[in-house]
Amino acid sequence: MSRAAMTRQAWIGAGKGAVLPFAILMLVMLMVVPIPATMLDVGFIVNIMISLAVLMVAINVAKPLDFSSFPTVLLFATLLRLALNVASTRVVLVNGHEGTAAAGHVIEAFGHFLIGGDYAVGIFVFMILMIINLVVITKGAGRVSEVSARFTLDALPGKQMAIDADLNAGLLTPEEAKVRRQEVATEADFYGSMDGASKFVKGDAVAGVLILVINILGGLILGTVSHGLSMSEAAEIYVLLAIGDALVAQVPALLLSIGAAAIVTRVSSPMDLNGQITSQFGSHRAWTPVAVILFILGILPGMPHLIVLPAAALAGYVAWKLKKGADARAAVPPPAPPAPNPAAIGWDEVSDDAALGLELGYGLVGLVDERKGAPLMARITGIRRQLSRELGFVIPLVRVRDNMALAPNAYRITVGGVIVGEDEIYPDELLALDSGDLLNRIEGRAAKDPTFGLDAVWIPPAQRAEAIVAGYTVVDAATVAATHLNQIIQTAAADLFGMDEAQKLLDALKDSAPQLVANLTPNPLSLTAIAAMCRALLAEGVPLKDFRRIAEAMADVARDEPDPAQMVEKVRQRIGALIVQTLVPVRMPLPVITLDASLESLLTQAVRTGRDATHPIEPGLGQKLVGAVSSIAGPLLGEGRRFALVTSPLARRALSRLLGPHLPDVPVFSFLEIPDGKAVEVIAIVGGEVPQTMINQEVDA
Repeated sequence: MSRAAMTRQAWIGAGKGAVLPFAILMLVMLMVVPIPATMLDVGFIVNIMISLAVLMVAINVAKPLDFSSFPTVLLFATLLRLALNVASTRVVLVNGHEGTAAAGHVIEAFGHFLIGGDYAVGIFVFMILMIINLVVITKGAGRVSEVSARFTLDALPGKQMAIDADLNAGLLTPEEAKVRRQEVATEADFYGSMDGASKFVKGDAVAGVLILVINILGGLILGTVSHGLSMSEAAEIYVLLAIGDALVAQVPALLLSIGAAAIVTRVSSPMDLNGQITSQFGSHRAWTPVAVILFILGILPGMPHLIVLPAAALAGYVAWKLKKGADARAAVPPPAPPAPNPAAIGWDEVSDDAALGLELGYGLVGLVDERKGAPLMARITGIRRQLSRELGFVIPLVRVRDNMALAPNAYRITVGGVIVGEDEIYPDELLALDSGDLLNRIEGRAAKDPTFGLDAVWIPPAQRAEAIVAGYTVVDAATVAATHLNQIIQTAAADLFGMDEAQKLLDALKDSAPQLVANLTPNPLSLTAIAAMCRALLAEGVPLKDFRRIAEAMADVARDEPDPAQMVEKVRQRIGALIVQTLVPVRMPLPVITLDASLESLLTQAVRTGRDATHPIEPGLGQKLVGAVSSIAGPLLGEGRRFALVTSPLARRALSRLLGPHLPDVPVFSFLEIPDGKAVEVIAIVGGEVPQTMINQEVDA
């Protein structure tokens, strides 16, 4: 850019910056320095032009903050009008005896054209304009401004806190938060300024009345005393000029009052005021009753039919056009979504956030087809509802989808993206399970039950009755997959429980026991620690149904025990009654397997020696222990009996970790977990002889 261009831009910038100070200086000069009538005419026209421009801008803005300079503009427009009133008063009182043209053609035109040269009519017209401006528009706009300013300032702290919360949650960047804070501050400043600016309009209206009275009284006195006019001549000249001057000033004041009222009564919208009104009145349901009512009025005797009936016809035409436009828009089909770009790769293609997944081969899609009743989906919903009640937290949704890479009749169950179960089922056949007490065998496709590992055969539906008579348990394909999924969910309950689930449990508990939650988290236990303890309980088959008792136990234990592992053991001891009742009812004795005293002592010594080890039991001893427990527990599990292996509190955790991978259905309790007074039944002793008679004894926990 050349130096001349830079200099020119600098002069232009300086000129723009000097416009406002120069305009303010001119306002002061109008009040002090006498001006000719021609310049006064120019000032009145400029005043009307500015008022019209302000009104148009106020109507066309989408939201009030788009015209944030309005309070200042209103101040300067009011000052201009008052300055012109002072200048016109000076001209009227000095030169009014020369005739109605002495104060300029604008005042003369308003005096003759608007009121017909009759000053009495002018007084009444001016009074009506003053009532409209002062009592109706200005008072209403002032009240709205006051209420808006109060509500905006009261809501300011909450809006600032909401912005800070969104910023801390990562929903806003620091730059966006800064812009939002600026908008909130500007909004508060604007409505506060509008509350004060409304007083300018009200004061201007009052000043107009006082200036009119002064012009009339001053003109009558000067005309009769200084210029020798009669009272009637002085009244005809000075009152007419005073009324014309007042009307010239009152019309722009009325325009500014309407603009101020339009600004403060606006509701933020993407559209301007014209668009809002057009869209909200653009319904044929509003215009049809109008046309009907006007038509009924038009046919009544004595009504001006030539006026009312055309108005009814016009309203009916508007309703018809709006209805036709609405029907045309409804008939246009929505635009088709853009065709997917084959080269684009979405995040959903490379990540899978489903906690539970069920993948089906294409031959099994009919099991989830709604047109065929979706039998598998109904069973999955029932499983989730039942297990949610049993485990004490909401089981996540199971994402079911087809997988063309699988065999046609194969399915696969995943937990957190890890494959934990898969098998094949045949949707058009039934699975006959060998219950172990068959009268005769039937022919079919040999298989293994995926849930319990029982021998089974797939048979056609026609053989269902024959299989039942033979002693088989017959189930359909959807039930086989659903039962397998049920077992997987029970086994993987700890993997399905996370911090979100822990927080939901705490939120639900807060409604009934707020003090308990307040004394549990964040001190002494964090949300992470609570979730870890809940997962540890679920991993060993302890449900979270009575979370209040579990939370109370956590709160008591956390104050004295810093070790998380020992904390879980002590929580188990506090909720022993809950754990025991998962095995047997209250009135039945608890069947238990115990360890021989020497084996118990050896195991306790091993745990004490390797207290910090993950697996403190020596491998050789552990192998023999697993074999001994398996030989005793295997037949009992085969009979469907429920029992627990009971050991010392010190060895319980180590023994549970040792037996868990091999005998997941054998719970391991400590002596302290069995409630006082609970009857137990020793059904076997590992490392000793099985009692000849069942031993009932009371065990003190």
